[in-house]
Amino acid sequence: MATIADPAADLMLRVQEGDAAAFEQLVVLWQDRLVTLFRHHTGDHSTAEDLAQEVFLRVYRARAGYKPTARFSTWIHTIANNVASDLRQRAYRRKERGVPGTLSASGSQVGLDQLAVAASGQRPARQADRTELQAMVQEAIAGLSDNQRMALLLAKFELCSYEEIAAAMQLSVPAVKSLLFRARDQLRVALEPYDTEGKR
Repeated sequence: MATIADPAADLMLRVQEGDAAAFEQLVVLWQDRLVTLFRHHTGDHSTAEDLAQEVFLRVYRARAGYKPTARFSTWIHTIANNVASDLRQRAYRRKERGVPGTLSASGSQVGLDQLAVAASGQRPARQADRTELQAMVQEAIAGLSDNQRMALLLAKFELCSYEEIAAAMQLSVPAVKSLLFRARDQLRVALEPYDTEGKR
């Protein structure tokens, strides 16, 4: 059974028993977190909201088979990763058929500069270059592979451990460490021109 240390798991067990109010509480608890995760992943707030709703739909559909053998966060992050993966596959199929993609970069700069700076270890400090920095960060984040981006977002925004990311993304811990190392290195290189330490 779930413990008091994982209230979301307790709520999910109540959902399993048909408690509609518990499902509403679960949505309230996770809605903003999922929207934020998907917004930084896709760069589009409307798409992020749609993807979060898809996660909740899958959570509800899977309620009968839920077992609190791992943290609830790991379980829902696995579903979120699957939803993001399905989105990538749909986008790839559209691209193959020559249909333009619908994702935009609007709204993606909020928080991404902090994410990139934290991930890469760089310290951009020139306020006059803020807009330029945000554009550079958007480009750097977009340049990451989908798996690198998801691993980085889970690590930085959801504060997941290597083990939790590995479970959610169905990868090994060494594979997660490798993804994060490459993502941080890529961001570090992209942001190197903005590292003003030691310059003057």
